[in-house]
Amino acid sequence: MAKWFPGCVGASIAACAVVSAIPARAETPRELLTQAGFVDRDRGVALARIDKAAAAAGQALSRSPNDAEAAIMQAMANGYRAKLLGNRSQAIAARRQYEALVTRYPHNAEAQAALGAWHIGVIAKLGRFVGRAVAGAQKATGFDALERSVALGGNRAMFAGLAGLLRLELDPNDVRGRALVETASRAPTPTAIDGYVRKAAMAVLVPLRAGDATATKALADKLLPFGQFATG
Repeated sequence: MAKWFPGCVGASIAACAVVSAIPARAETPRELLTQAGFVDRDRGVALARIDKAAAAAGQALSRSPNDAEAAIMQAMANGYRAKLLGNRSQAIAARRQYEALVTRYPHNAEAQAALGAWHIGVIAKLGRFVGRAVAGAQKATGFDALERSVALGGNRAMFAGLAGLLRLELDPNDVRGRALVETASRAPTPTAIDGYVRKAAMAVLVPLRAGDATATKALADKLLPFGQFATG
């Protein structure tokens, strides 16, 4: 924006001064988590952003305990931190937060998506039996929550795309997973995360349509939130 200042003359100087005096808008917890999950390439930077999002969401909840957006962002921040650090106790705590949110806000698509992603993500990382024994992850519970998120989320790219990528990460030959990413590749993108997920869906369709199961699975894993990091 600074490149425009040299051209300010006459009356425009006053306008430029006003604009330059306006403080930069603070990023919301949602924006911080989106940046950390899809853009950051440094683990420390991503973790710092996650912590900042959690703190901001916590402050919002202290002012308004019934703020559903803040509650969901706080839970997601905790889940993201657990995923990046590979921390079992934090992961289980995050699952319990998601379960509480689904109970409290049963018609909230994001709460359902977060719970579903937790279960399927753990199974994809640890395997079905180990994931269930170690952390309580259950495939049926995850799939059910993801389907609810798709049904509740309207036609946004995020919900179908996330559900599809998770299913393909688990099984690159999953027919429902393919249908979901096909839907996401044509869906509206009203928010930044919808845009990232639609691009991911379009990208994974390339090896999927070519019948390359190995590449499909690997790419789905890489394009999910924090797939840019080698998580534990």
